[in-house]
Amino acid sequence: MTGSHPAQTRRPGRLWIQLLRVGLAAARTTPGTRLRSWALLAASAAMALTALAFATTTATYDGRTQRDTARGPIVTGSAHQATALWKEAIDSFGTTPHGVIYIEPLTPNSPPPPGLSHWPRPGEALLSPELARAAEDNDSLDRYGHYAGTINAQGLRSPSERMAYVRPAHPPADPAAESWQYITGFGQLFPMNQDIYPHTAVETNGVIAVLMAVPALALLVVATRVGSATRDRRSQLINALGASWAHRALINVGEAVVPAAAGTVVAVIPAALLLATDVRLPFTGYIIDTADTRRAWPELAGALAVSLVLTLVLVVILHRVQRSKTATRPSLSSSRLPKWRLALCVVGVLAIAFSQYAPKGPDIAIFLAGTVLMWATLPSVVAQLCIANGKRIAAGGYRKGDPGRLIAGRWTAAHPGVLVRLSVVFIIGIGLISHLQVWNSRLGDSAAAAQRITQRVGDTLYTVHSSTLTSGAVKNLSRNLPDGTHLLVATTHPEGDHPRIDLTGSCPDLESLRLPCPGTAQRVTSSDPRLEELARPYAGNLTVRAVNGDLPVSQTNGSLIVTTDEPGHRAEIEKAAYAAHPGINVDTPGETWVIGAQQKNNANNWLFLFGGSGLALLLVAGLISAAAEFVRIRAGLAPLSVLTGNYQVFRTIALWYLTVPLLIATALATFITNWHSLFFVISLREGRFSWPVLATAATGFSLAAVAIGLLAAHSARRAAPFWRPKAD
Repeated sequence: MTGSHPAQTRRPGRLWIQLLRVGLAAARTTPGTRLRSWALLAASAAMALTALAFATTTATYDGRTQRDTARGPIVTGSAHQATALWKEAIDSFGTTPHGVIYIEPLTPNSPPPPGLSHWPRPGEALLSPELARAAEDNDSLDRYGHYAGTINAQGLRSPSERMAYVRPAHPPADPAAESWQYITGFGQLFPMNQDIYPHTAVETNGVIAVLMAVPALALLVVATRVGSATRDRRSQLINALGASWAHRALINVGEAVVPAAAGTVVAVIPAALLLATDVRLPFTGYIIDTADTRRAWPELAGALAVSLVLTLVLVVILHRVQRSKTATRPSLSSSRLPKWRLALCVVGVLAIAFSQYAPKGPDIAIFLAGTVLMWATLPSVVAQLCIANGKRIAAGGYRKGDPGRLIAGRWTAAHPGVLVRLSVVFIIGIGLISHLQVWNSRLGDSAAAAQRITQRVGDTLYTVHSSTLTSGAVKNLSRNLPDGTHLLVATTHPEGDHPRIDLTGSCPDLESLRLPCPGTAQRVTSSDPRLEELARPYAGNLTVRAVNGDLPVSQTNGSLIVTTDEPGHRAEIEKAAYAAHPGINVDTPGETWVIGAQQKNNANNWLFLFGGSGLALLLVAGLISAAAEFVRIRAGLAPLSVLTGNYQVFRTIALWYLTVPLLIATALATFITNWHSLFFVISLREGRFSWPVLATAATGFSLAAVAIGLLAAHSARRAAPFWRPKAD
């Protein structure tokens, strides 16, 4: 037999090509193909962009670590072995902090830090490009000395980093007393100058997984199951003909490969942009270094390829065929829900509940894993509830002779997969909105109070402090301050039952604040808002004392007060302070709190970037799912106008079949989000949950549920007059 039919030996080798061609043909002829193709393209692009985000994050952090290691100082305790002096300080322009690195070479052959082609001359400063732009905007380009150029990319953690290398005009007389460190060179990992986004790669990938990967998977599930009834019948038919799982998989791959590949090609555009130039991310201001992405181009290409393969694998997995041991009649898999989804939802809930008892570190990972499991499987729980509710609706419609309720109830019980795809947008959407609010609430009451202080005082009072301040530095500062400014010494006594702050200065400087000029310490009260804010942390207790000659710097513990008669002198004051003493700090009351709050807001901007992307993906998934259901309802309900003789049945079916389950999903999502947000606050150890935000989100999604039902009914009613019987 084998010899008489040689063509049969070639058939198995060609079968997979034939099956792929069957899938390609089905993609062109199956009803609803256009909608499904666009949906798969969008889902594949979302998966590819998410994979690209993971790969870019890994490449970026690898590059950051390499540059951090290359520029880190190698500290030594021996002055004889040292080749340079090094000291770090923190400063800010507005509410954005930056690092200031003071350097002083000790040997002529000492190599400069990475990013510098040569050592700056005495009194010169080199700034990163981002810091140089900020300094120019604040009219402070010469704050640290003569501006001598910019630091190149090899010396920066990222192109968006703000930092400066400064060489003092005069070498320090006593480096140890002024907190300088002896170094032998550079090339050791040394944490310094935490910039816009100081979190680790693991934390960043965790945020991407929760806020982008889960919505992308939801979109893929919805896109795969668009118009699934026809494909499920086809799968049952070829299964009855003896096709194996691999045969069905090849047909499904052939049907989905073109739009899936097109979606991956769409993601090639941002990948090419990352490889071509530095990219500034929206909302965050962070700049991705193209050198990092170019170095990791194989990983970026691999991520796109893996996303395409994963998309096709999920397409195959989501087209399951239920085999029956007692019947040969094909049955649709959409009439049942896998029990393992409900079990995974329970596992996710338990992981969230017990994460608070886990050690610090693993608790975040357990919480995030439980969150992903719960939100991914909660739509199946909603569908299970709706199945039971659908049976009750059908029974009630049968008893009352209401065809609309009868049909809606039976549809609800028979098609839980549709309910899963529709409710996923509502459930995950409400959760995302509420959790973004909780994260954003971390600003805190103390930071808000600090903002009010800053607004009240303005830029007419500055605190100048350093732990190594000398009397000579105070004299230099006093000589270089601009006209209309006054210098005082502040000595604080926060301990005991009677805390107080003492101000010491010359009579003209005290009188400029409408204060007396006593020779001994005298307690005073003042209505000047600047003095009120100074004394507020000390129960309002303020004393003043006048001195002639030099200010008693030894009593200040490094704290000076500069006041101005008029605002607008900040740049001049800061320039004078940094020229007088390297590493000095100049800020207004409450400014440190405000800067800390702004740093948290910068982290929130990353959540808005990833969370906004996730919400956009969910919106696309909702639109696709609703559009697919409109098409199915329009075709399925149109004949009912002939059988019932009225169009009211369309609205009844649509509201009971679509609106009611979505309202159930909204109610359950609201309850679960309230519970989950409490654990989210515990996990963050800060922040507050807002009921108004949750109520607003729930109200918006409830209105959307009503709108979806009404639009579906309207679509069916418009199609009814054009319905004609077909031989199907």
